[in-house]
Amino acid sequence: MSTIDYVTLDRRAVQAGLGLVGSATDADLGKPTPCQGWTLHDLLAHMTAQHYGFAAASRGEGGLDVWQPRDLGADPIQAYVTAAEHVLDAFAADGVTERRFPLPEFGPDVVVPGGQAISFHFIDYVVHSWDVARSLGTTAHFTTDLLDAAWTVAQVVPTGEARLAPGAPFGPDVPYAGDDQLDRIVALLGRSPNWPN
Repeated sequence: MSTIDYVTLDRRAVQAGLGLVGSATDADLGKPTPCQGWTLHDLLAHMTAQHYGFAAASRGEGGLDVWQPRDLGADPIQAYVTAAEHVLDAFAADGVTERRFPLPEFGPDVVVPGGQAISFHFIDYVVHSWDVARSLGTTAHFTTDLLDAAWTVAQVVPTGEARLAPGAPFGPDVPYAGDDQLDRIVALLGRSPNWPN
């Protein structure tokens, strides 16, 4: 996986999500999402926390508190945009893929190489862009090369009991027999491609 430029792919995935979030209105914030029990507002709060958490990790800051959801204030959409721009700036720093990222959300004392950590963020934002699109009744669009890279990462996400733990980032895989690559990815990571049906 080291030959794949996850910094660029991650930027493209996050920017796709930004386009989708930017099309949302305040009235959309109460809509359900494929993330069980979460509204779009809840999903934006989670995504915002993840952006700040990964940005902090890129600087070697490992406190669990920065990963906690925060109040998005009077303009949740702009709060999300600010967080996304923050993590993209952090990942654009020279040498970021050679750094060691502490990821306390993954467990105590978990530290991973920067390139691998950014691949985790990348797959999250491919899937979360899909989540946002479905919540808004639209479609997330990605290029074939991006989806091929996302499929590579999705296949190494731990399965089994790890998917059933409270707070697990992905649920058990969902059977899918179609040929749409994005739907294959989200199904492997616990979403029904037919959501909300």
